Amino acid sequence: MLHNDIQAHMDVVGADDLPVGTVDRIDGDHIMLTRTGPEAGGCHHLVPLVWVEEVDDKVRLSLVSDDAMAQWQATEL
Repeated sequence: MLHNDIQAHMDVVGADDLPVGTVDRIDGDHIMLTRTGPEAGGCHHLVPLVWVEEVDDKVRLSLVSDDAMAQWQATEL
């Protein structure tokens, strides 16, 4: 299962290989991204694990980065 390969501090990129964020941790069926990256705007964001296409040195999503960031969920955690 790809999700078992996801580790904290891995880069998350869209299908266009542009940055979406950095993994903070797995939270249920979502990846919680760190809030410190330039894309985060100071908030944690949740990306559904079903968007994960591949995991190698990065977490690669099936959506392009703009679409992923338009659809992610912000959280106060």
